[in-house]
Amino acid sequence: MSAKVAVIYYSSTGNVHKLATAVAEGAEKAGAEVRLRRVPELAPESAIDSNPAWRQHVEATKGIEVATLDDLSWADAYALGSPTRFGNIAAQLKQFIDTSGGLWQQGVMANKPATGFTSAYNTHGGNESTTLALYNTFHHWGSLIVAPGYADQVVYPAGGNPYGTSHAGADAPSEETLAAARYQGERLATITARLLAGTK
Repeated sequence: MSAKVAVIYYSSTGNVHKLATAVAEGAEKAGAEVRLRRVPELAPESAIDSNPAWRQHVEATKGIEVATLDDLSWADAYALGSPTRFGNIAAQLKQFIDTSGGLWQQGVMANKPATGFTSAYNTHGGNESTTLALYNTFHHWGSLIVAPGYADQVVYPAGGNPYGTSHAGADAPSEETLAAARYQGERLATITARLLAGTK
């Protein structure tokens, strides 16, 4: 049985978008039906215009559908991605998460696998704490966290982050990092499909 995976993310200048796309590719490789969704931008136009890369990314991704609560209801599994903001989730993604209270009360996200990924400007700029902050949400949702761990050698060349794929730096994620993200998506979809089929 194939899984339905919602890959929901926020990206300002495009690095988390690239990771999200790779996660979606990995899930599709495992046979999942995938919805790739971006959350709404909350920053004022003046802030976006102050950074040409930010403005360029906003314009380049206008065609990607905006995430809605229906995507959470539809999915069998979740992959959430955010840049790190002071070691925490970006306000844009957090705002979307904060609208899920009604679904949470209904148990919609309970018992569904979930994973997270992130990007920071600096190597020690908060990637792990941001991923763990995403996992706090999954704990409250009652979701089943599916981290990449060290379950595949592809994790090591990407920096060896067992919590979730992460990128550091102003440049685009490396092919090694994107490969780890694809693996993370594939792992999420594979485990979800096994759970749906009732197998180990």
